[in-house]
Amino acid sequence: MKTLVVGYGSIGKRHVKNLMGFNQTQVSVCSKNKEVLQLGKKGIKTFTTIEQALKEKHDVVIICNETSLHVKTAIKFANKGCHIFLEKPISNSLKDVPPLIKIIKNKKLITMIGCNMRFHSGIKLMKQLIDKKEIGRIISVYAENGSFMPDWHPWENYRISYASSMRLGGGVVLTQIHEIDYLYWFFGKAFEVYGLTGKLSDLEIDVEDYAVCLLKFKNKIIAEIHLDYFQKPSVRNCKIIGRKGQIRWDWENNHVQIFKNKDKKWVTKNFEKKFDKNKMYVDELEYFFNCVKRKKTPMNSIIDGLEPQKIALAIKESSKCGKKIRIK
Repeated sequence: MKTLVVGYGSIGKRHVKNLMGFNQTQVSVCSKNKEVLQLGKKGIKTFTTIEQALKEKHDVVIICNETSLHVKTAIKFANKGCHIFLEKPISNSLKDVPPLIKIIKNKKLITMIGCNMRFHSGIKLMKQLIDKKEIGRIISVYAENGSFMPDWHPWENYRISYASSMRLGGGVVLTQIHEIDYLYWFFGKAFEVYGLTGKLSDLEIDVEDYAVCLLKFKNKIIAEIHLDYFQKPSVRNCKIIGRKGQIRWDWENNHVQIFKNKDKKWVTKNFEKKFDKNKMYVDELEYFFNCVKRKKTPMNSIIDGLEPQKIALAIKESSKCGKKIRIK
């Protein structure tokens, strides 16, 4: 299967490296990044412009370029009949998404949003426990993701990354959309959002580095999400409170623990001493390629991925106008 990776930043490099271990996958890369020239030594075909890449036939395109270019790039390859794996977030706007969806439906393309946390063992276990109603009806949720952005890729200048640039579609709300996505996966659509965002740190960026929001889901669940670019040490966790107990997950230890009111004690459901972060990236690509082969719609297609995107943009809008936003 001929697979083109568009973009060769940190996530593009990860996908290329992982794809090299896939059987029956012929990989090529399109990027302005001069590092792609080194890929030729590994037998990987490279393109420096999208126009060059469009001249050749590809079965699958994995889009990892700047957020603001996602949809424009996807439309070009969708018109060529390529199945599309689009890294999160879909875009920094919903304006150009309807034309893309029209092409996807007309050409019956398989598409998927790259939200790798759905393939994280801890997050998957939490969903299983929720679906089994282990703690009864869910009442409230707290999710947090905070880390110091310059530490993400110390070898790169954080000031020029897409995550730090308004023009490129950055900002903590869209860049860290994972928490929004997995809560949507857990609980379905949110219909009301109140958000507060701002630039609070001394980081040299022109986007928000802080966001806190309240989401009201249709099943009466209230979720609070905290996101930031400046915490040291980094923190990532989630706590879910139900009528019959609690579930909590912590990234650092990859603990999923459950407390049942009747038992009056915490029980650890999983513990991985050597958590392999890369496994969830491999798993999501394997899942996507299986969907392509079987012509099966993935659980988080571009159409389904619009819901977390609407929530993220509503958070930003709410902060701007100072009012809660209802999501249609």
